[in-house]
Amino acid sequence: MSAAARVTIVHERFTEHGGSEAVVEAMARHWRDAEVLAPVVRRGVIAADLEHRLRSTPLSRLLRGSTYSHLLPALPVAMRSLRLPASDVVVASHHAFATQVAVASPVPVVAYVHTPARWVWDAALRSSEGRGPGTAALAAFSAAFRRHDVAAAQRVHTLLANSTCVADRIRRWWGRESIVVAPPVDTAFYSPDPQVPREDFFLLAGRMVPYKRPDLAVKAAARAGVRLVVAGEGRARHDVEVAAGPRTTFLGRVSDTELRDLFRRCRALLMPGVEDFGIVPVEAMACGAPVIAAGEGGALDTVLPGRSGVLVDQAGTDGEVDAWARALAAFDASAFDPVRIRRHAEGFSRASFDRRVGAVVEAVASGAAVPRPRGQAADELLARRVAEAGAGRERIVLPETPAQVRSTRAR
Repeated sequence: MSAAARVTIVHERFTEHGGSEAVVEAMARHWRDAEVLAPVVRRGVIAADLEHRLRSTPLSRLLRGSTYSHLLPALPVAMRSLRLPASDVVVASHHAFATQVAVASPVPVVAYVHTPARWVWDAALRSSEGRGPGTAALAAFSAAFRRHDVAAAQRVHTLLANSTCVADRIRRWWGRESIVVAPPVDTAFYSPDPQVPREDFFLLAGRMVPYKRPDLAVKAAARAGVRLVVAGEGRARHDVEVAAGPRTTFLGRVSDTELRDLFRRCRALLMPGVEDFGIVPVEAMACGAPVIAAGEGGALDTVLPGRSGVLVDQAGTDGEVDAWARALAAFDASAFDPVRIRRHAEGFSRASFDRRVGAVVEAVASGAAVPRPRGQAADELLARRVAEAGAGRERIVLPETPAQVRSTRAR
């Protein structure tokens, strides 16, 4: 990015820290002069060294702890009401509302899309998450919201998707092409330690919420008779503990250092939920641990069968618990090379993310043709997608030529 270019970063909410907040933090560190704006902010969520650059709105005063669902109906208006500083380009971190940010023409918007609003477009997901006051109200007006969602997406200059799964949703729901740029993973911190031996337990790590399917992991572990360690907290914990077998241990919330130690010691990390991308599995792979994941969503971008892990077909006739139990019982850790797994994970490093996102935003700010990011992970992914298409699996098209990439600009 040239010294003269002014970047502003917008995010929808800082109510708890997850993968999308880590992406925004990486962007803020890449563009060191950029202000970060969000309609709803709970102080202490963003990294301490970035807190002074974070701006919010009076809506934050209505937060109830980390709960924000009662504020959902107000977020689109709040996003459009953000008072942006003078900018050459706005980078929007999007889950549901960020593409609705109001910018002064002709300032372009680059949207990094973690996913379009699945709880609006995906009825099955909405049902699995339950119904709160805010989500129920939005569900009742989902048709109107979808129209606004599609219209806002057409005004965005360039769309970046965090995975090919999300790129496919963008194509199906918004009718636009996007450039796949995987989120950044701290491969410097998450690293192997050859002095730490692997132990006989599987690991489940992350927030314990229904869509991540911790219930599936504990039921499968109990059926397979294997040892499972669960690290994380969330509203689903009680129900998951009830379903767990005697060989499952719950650690609760752990520090990053403790999590890294678990990655280094486990037989494999489990990812039973369908993730948009899934940063935790790549962190585990950066420590040399293989991953056993649902064969859907972001795992198709990160888990290479036979090389960095196993993909479980959950759509079989025997049921998902049986499918996972068989995968756990049959898993052979000796079939995986930690060095090879680590090398694969390095393709998702922070430096790789900075280079790819920086190239796109710089091109947009200067009015140049938008480059298609390349690199080890992107090249492997494209080759694998082409092979899968030839084998009759679902085809997900990545923009491959300058003309296709330029089609990501607003029509």
